Amino acid sequence: MAYTLFIIEIISAFILASTLLYRYGDCYRNHILVTVSVLTAWYFSFVIMFILPLDVSSTVYRQCLQEANATSPSLVVHVNDSSTDPPVPSHCQKPWSYVPNSVFPNLWRVVYWTSQCLTWLIMPMMQSYSKAGDFTVKGKLKSALVDNAIYYGSYLLICGILLIYIALKPGIYLDGSKIKAIASSASNTWGLFLLILLLGYALVEVPRNMWNNSKKNYTLTYSYFKIAKLSTDKCEAEETVDDILDTLNSVMAAVGPGHPLHRHVETIVQKLPIQLRDRLNSRVAPERPTPPSFKSLVNLHKKTIKALHVLQRTETQWGLMLERIFHLEDVASNCRSPDRRFQHTFHTPRPRLQRIFYPPIIEWYWECFIKPYFLKTMAVVTCLLSVAVVWSEVTFFCKKPVLSIFANIVLASKETYNYAAIVSVSTLIIAYMFYCAYSTVLKIRLLNLYYLAPHHQTNEYSLIFSGMMVCRLTPAMCLNFLSLIHMDSHVIKERIMETYYTQIMGHMDVLGIIAEGFNIYFPMLVVLLCLATYLSLGSRLLSLCGFQQFVGDDELTTDLVDEGREIVKREKRKRQRAEESLTRRRDYSERFNYRSARDNDGDYYVTPSPERSSNVGSYQRAELPYQEDVDKRFGESTIPTIRTEFDDRRRDKMTMPPRGLFDDV
Repeated sequence: MAYTLFIIEIISAFILASTLLYRYGDCYRNHILVTVSVLTAWYFSFVIMFILPLDVSSTVYRQCLQEANATSPSLVVHVNDSSTDPPVPSHCQKPWSYVPNSVFPNLWRVVYWTSQCLTWLIMPMMQSYSKAGDFTVKGKLKSALVDNAIYYGSYLLICGILLIYIALKPGIYLDGSKIKAIASSASNTWGLFLLILLLGYALVEVPRNMWNNSKKNYTLTYSYFKIAKLSTDKCEAEETVDDILDTLNSVMAAVGPGHPLHRHVETIVQKLPIQLRDRLNSRVAPERPTPPSFKSLVNLHKKTIKALHVLQRTETQWGLMLERIFHLEDVASNCRSPDRRFQHTFHTPRPRLQRIFYPPIIEWYWECFIKPYFLKTMAVVTCLLSVAVVWSEVTFFCKKPVLSIFANIVLASKETYNYAAIVSVSTLIIAYMFYCAYSTVLKIRLLNLYYLAPHHQTNEYSLIFSGMMVCRLTPAMCLNFLSLIHMDSHVIKERIMETYYTQIMGHMDVLGIIAEGFNIYFPMLVVLLCLATYLSLGSRLLSLCGFQQFVGDDELTTDLVDEGREIVKREKRKRQRAEESLTRRRDYSERFNYRSARDNDGDYYVTPSPERSSNVGSYQRAELPYQEDVDKRFGESTIPTIRTEFDDRRRDKMTMPPRGLFDDV
């Protein structure tokens, strides 16, 4: 019974990490080492999120035993002895989630140091290896080492300066524990800096997005704006691919079958989907092409890998955004419908269970009546949580009186030994902070390189980047959380029992400017960041600089909204013509099949397809224009990655190219 909740939390963390990786990554195509590394990084981070509240409740129980032992010397209590069960005083109720004392230290050692090795050593090398354009394992490793030379050199320089400073400081002697504390503090300080920046944005944006999503007109207008921007990205991606095809055409004309670089050119060509290869072969070769160098081929290989994925991803995002806008337009029109039955502009076959438990009547009440109020309620709840987090971040260092809201709740629960309340409140607080920080990480988009796209459209480079970010954020976030609930003795300057997590992490006492300055006062900046986010200062500044940002009644915003509305109208007409054409073909085919069966003279007999015979009265949805365009552009190699909510295609692993352990990306 003692391990029940612990095992449930461990399994829940694995399910959550696996689900996110399946949603964003492509486990069939991504390298197995990348998949395992990212899964491990996400899983260990979620393990900390789920297990740390149990460590907090266990610490409260151990502190009670310690205080009982101090007040009653005749009662021998072995707090740190995991081999025997100590006698429990009557007022110290043992939590039902309690596990032996040796479990948490061993778990935290494995989780923390594995995460640190992944984020600072392994994953940076993997990230550089995945984007390298070399054609051999040795070449890729060399490029990765060169790419990380400046990265690692800067960290070694900073660490060297810190070590010299500490060595020259009187009264401080360096040993293994001090060096480990320096490394942990440097990592956590960087993570705290990033955490405050993310929270300053997300603590405002999360409630505001929920509130705005409850307003149908606002959401639809914003979607028009986004699809207009996405149209520009799609055109740029298409132009980039066309430029690469032109370059490849010249290279193929200059490098014949007998050329030493021919096999490398073939490696690049094999990266192209079938239809792009046909387009490449149909182009007229230049008369006097210049032979390429090996270095130029490496750069071309690197650009090809990036350009193909960006184009494929933007095409998929284009289709998903169209689906969302069509749905929002359907919701807007159905809200004015008097029969209260949800009608779709484009009929989509749905699973049988969904048709039974989610009929048009229930769908109408949910989309038009219940969902807006639900989102508004969630917006109010998250707004209150955000205010509580901001207030606690500003006041957590104040010990008397205790001003932190979360510290007051945990202290009140500790007095009554209400372990269920401690675990529940701690889980709620840390889960909301995790959601705010990680949801912002998932939306980060820098030069279209680091971006997690759903529906299996995230490349290996972005997945590795997300794994690195999560590993670096989690330790700093957990230490910040322990400070908010006053369970860090080096923050409140009081001798209290530390959690096992803090004991493994250690403290940074050798540098007072970090221990007593940065880690305490820097979180107060979250107030200024939240205020700037609430006033949309960043978006307004970018808009003034010429970047496309959604800032209300701005002239550029209005133009993009109108452009997006026209784009959607054109795409809707294409979709309607495609479905009408499919309906005519289906009707003709049904009449032809009926006449062939009736007038059969023995020469031939045409029967309906199994899909048609098993779906009487229904028909398969017409292929969407964006899907047809992607299939023409990329060929069958992209079919497994083009997915919609009700139109999931089977992901056939046998069609995937074989991948060796060190195959290029």
